[in-house]
Amino acid sequence: MAGHIVVGVDGSAPATAAVEWAAADAQRRDLAVRIVHVCEQWPHSESTEYCTRALEAAADRARELTRGVEVTTEMLKGNVIDDLIAESNSADTLVVGSRGLGGFAGMVLGSVSMAVAGHAAAPVIVVRAPSALWHGRVVVGYDGSGHSEAAMAYAVEQARARGAQLHVVSAWQVPVFSPYAVTYSSLIEDVMRQEAHVARERVTPWRESNPDLVITDEQPCEHPVKGLMDAARTADLVVVGSRGLGGFTSAMLGSVSHGVLHHVGCPVAVVRPRANGES
Repeated sequence: MAGHIVVGVDGSAPATAAVEWAAADAQRRDLAVRIVHVCEQWPHSESTEYCTRALEAAADRARELTRGVEVTTEMLKGNVIDDLIAESNSADTLVVGSRGLGGFAGMVLGSVSMAVAGHAAAPVIVVRAPSALWHGRVVVGYDGSGHSEAAMAYAVEQARARGAQLHVVSAWQVPVFSPYAVTYSSLIEDVMRQEAHVARERVTPWRESNPDLVITDEQPCEHPVKGLMDAARTADLVVVGSRGLGGFTSAMLGSVSHGVLHHVGCPVAVVRPRANGES
């Protein structure tokens, strides 16, 4: 992958948290930090001054938190979403705040972070607020799909860089049977056992190929979003594929990644396979 992390800033508190996350990750993984601010063409000349101040403050914060990390800045002029997606093409990771200065203050996730998570080429980290606690655990949602394979590879990299435990959540739901079909109870139990067994077996190759990591797993019988929300309570990072086995193949962001972005409080990484086959 490319050797720098791109972080988009706009002067908001979530953007500052994104800078802090990017700085820490760059320090751990020996990467550079590229901070960008898209200065949209407002009718007042003060807008350029604000953009310059936002960039300088973000760069100062990144340099304050790192040692020996290259920090560069650039002011872009165009459309925020398009410019950030373009930046992702050459980035190791793209980091954004959960929402910026625009929109409604009560919204959990902004339109920019949602659009970028759905279309960026690189893994996208959405950061809501500075982390108050360190749990030493990375959580990843894994269902065996191509997107979840990419998510697992990124989660392994993050866990190793952090010296953290990797916890794999393979949630699934029981097929719907008629409530009057009592005779199907043994069939349902068989389905549950088989699903759990298959999910556990999918993790085995990852455990064998990464003996230096502590990899734990669980197979909760519930909606994947609920399973990941529960696991996220003691996680420093939750990693999901942009979409999984279900849903429409044309959808850029699946229901699970969408739900996790809206309901999980810790930083969330949304990962899709690289178009050129890189991981």
